[in-house]
Amino acid sequence: MSLKKVNTAIFPIAGMGTRFLPATKSIPKEILTLVDKPLIQYAVEEAREAGIEDFIFVTSRGKGALEDFFDVNQPLERALRAAGKTELLAALEATNIDSGHVAYVRQHEALGLGHAVWCARRLVGDRPFAVILPDDMVVSDRPCLAQMMEAHAEVGGSIIATMEVAPEKASSYGILDIESRQGALVRPRGIVEKPKAGTAPSNMAVIGRYILGPRVMRHLDRRTVGAGGEIQLTDAIAHELATHPGSVHGFRFSGERFDCGSKAGFLQATVALALQRADLRDEFAAFLEAIGDQHGIHRAPRLKVAAAS
Repeated sequence: MSLKKVNTAIFPIAGMGTRFLPATKSIPKEILTLVDKPLIQYAVEEAREAGIEDFIFVTSRGKGALEDFFDVNQPLERALRAAGKTELLAALEATNIDSGHVAYVRQHEALGLGHAVWCARRLVGDRPFAVILPDDMVVSDRPCLAQMMEAHAEVGGSIIATMEVAPEKASSYGILDIESRQGALVRPRGIVEKPKAGTAPSNMAVIGRYILGPRVMRHLDRRTVGAGGEIQLTDAIAHELATHPGSVHGFRFSGERFDCGSKAGFLQATVALALQRADLRDEFAAFLEAIGDQHGIHRAPRLKVAAAS
């Protein structure tokens, strides 16, 4: 099987981040930090580790700080170099994206995720591409997108990251109608966006990691309005399934997903990432245990496990 390499990723980040007001009054939500890195940097690093070379950010008004973040700050780099602060210099240089490998596209109206992806169509062309939603943070030993790339090399087509959710949560996700399972791969016969309570065909939910074939982008050209009055990416994927059965696979990734679009999920991800850090783990774990005792919270075993990993 001859497959085109997936070397382009789209990052839809046009949302206003209203759930994080007032913090997002003057800065993009994607610049808010988990421990010591902005949320968007984790997404870009995951893409790089999966072999992505070209980065397309679908933005909106007020995202200028994000564009500056990935630009070279020559005065600061010179100052760090002159001071011999090599570790800080390396951390700073890791945030740079080379000229010619980054593009910013405006989504002028909030018409849905499918529309945001469609806004990048001219830059993607007739090639497969990845889509990463930075709000979905996946903490894992091997980056989620890299896992998906390996699966894509085997089966081609489109790969969408999936995870099991509680049945009562299914109405918040795109849900797969499953035909068969083989290891980490799930073969769906269809996909339903935000099904009504009690009608979900399974509890396998789609999260914000996709590797999509060029036909999916052409399906988005139809600009069909779906759930919530928006143009849904899952509807284009469902159309791909209907017209080319077997061309889409769900992928049950290894790792823990955090919804950083919510305050609780953002805090949970911060704790999980801090407990992975050798320079923070012991002190932070001790603090969590102490503050849990102080507030009468005794359900700390999960934190202890994370701290020891």
